[in-house]
Amino acid sequence: MKYAELSIEEKKEQLKRAQIEFDCLCKLKLSLDLSRGKPIGEQLDLSNELFTVLTGEHGDYIGERGFDYRNYGCLDGIPEAKTLFAELLEVPAEQVFVGGNSSLNMIYDALTRLMLHGAPGVEEPWCKLGKVKFICPAPGYDRHFGMLESLGIEMITVEYLADGQPDIERIEELARDPEVKGIICVPKYSNPTGVTYSREVVRRLAKMECAAPDFRIIWDNAYCVHDIYSEEKLANIFEFGQRYGTEDRILCFTSTSKITFPGSGVAAMALSPANMAQAKKLIGIQTISFDKLNQLRHVRFLKNKEGVLAHMAKHRRRLVPCFDAVKTAFAANLTPCGDIAHWTNPKGGYFISLYVMPGCAKRVAELCKDAGLVLTGAGSAYPYHKDPQDSHLRIAPTYPSLDEVETASELLCVCVRLAVVEKLLADMA
Repeated sequence: MKYAELSIEEKKEQLKRAQIEFDCLCKLKLSLDLSRGKPIGEQLDLSNELFTVLTGEHGDYIGERGFDYRNYGCLDGIPEAKTLFAELLEVPAEQVFVGGNSSLNMIYDALTRLMLHGAPGVEEPWCKLGKVKFICPAPGYDRHFGMLESLGIEMITVEYLADGQPDIERIEELARDPEVKGIICVPKYSNPTGVTYSREVVRRLAKMECAAPDFRIIWDNAYCVHDIYSEEKLANIFEFGQRYGTEDRILCFTSTSKITFPGSGVAAMALSPANMAQAKKLIGIQTISFDKLNQLRHVRFLKNKEGVLAHMAKHRRRLVPCFDAVKTAFAANLTPCGDIAHWTNPKGGYFISLYVMPGCAKRVAELCKDAGLVLTGAGSAYPYHKDPQDSHLRIAPTYPSLDEVETASELLCVCVRLAVVEKLLADMA
């Protein structure tokens, strides 16, 4: 039964039914959470060898070049870790800077360096300019938008197109404004849409003419190895940067946060030689080195790219049923109701994007909260928390148990149906 085609009396009947279902679920006093993309305990257990991989003789702490990693040194990371991340990011090891536990921290520091010190070869830092703007494909990562806002950088929303790709023509148009200093995005299995940028989009981002000579692409490749159903290949943006002479505009980041232990992993960034020289100079003022023992234990545990992929295959066995459960519930409970919602079908990453009828997302989130289900706040995936359609909801099915994911998905569908019927009846009043 397609809700939009129902008579007013039929809509009222559907409202009554949805309300009864909702009230019954509320009585269960559920406590469910689909808000953040976190691994569950059994996924964390996969990396417990990290606790013991460095135990034993003194030589366990000695690197491949005879360096004692318990001491100072190796500002840009131990050679073994640089080699590992070079494999994952498909760049030469000398272009890799291995840092602490957080790629978000590395991104924020990189933006701060640009604000305070400017880019190599450009005299003025961004803080001395009248206005600094960034392009923000949306729906996007809420923490990206939070850090831009905290630095006083104006955000310009660019919507994704019907094919799931960012509107590259709009991005190219915006880049012609000298006040537009960059773009921030998750190019593979994007948070939250799950899209992987096409080769053509990657090429045009590297090639496009930018009015600002210090334009920067913040390339947060957080999910570079996070395949769930099948691998989607992300084109190497550095190869295009070298081809077009724009390598300096690319700042690429990743981490092991959802590979091993979130909060206790290792983060890295890939930079051009000019950006690397600046990063070493300025980071060297803050610290002598990052946690080399954590870098070493990750290398000893993961070994190489093949080892990383084998490890991720273990994660996949846990994630596939959870993603399947969400999509199965949506198809069974929402598809028969007509065009009231649609959702993404990502091949990897940590999220599913649910798009409900415009004007309903906040109401759905409110109903879910009342019934004991926490969602990421409606609008959070947009700059300034402003979803122009009030339509998008980010679903993170990774942390709850499979039974909880199934229950939460059913509850979410009831809330969607209830909110939509309310809206349809209100529009008819």
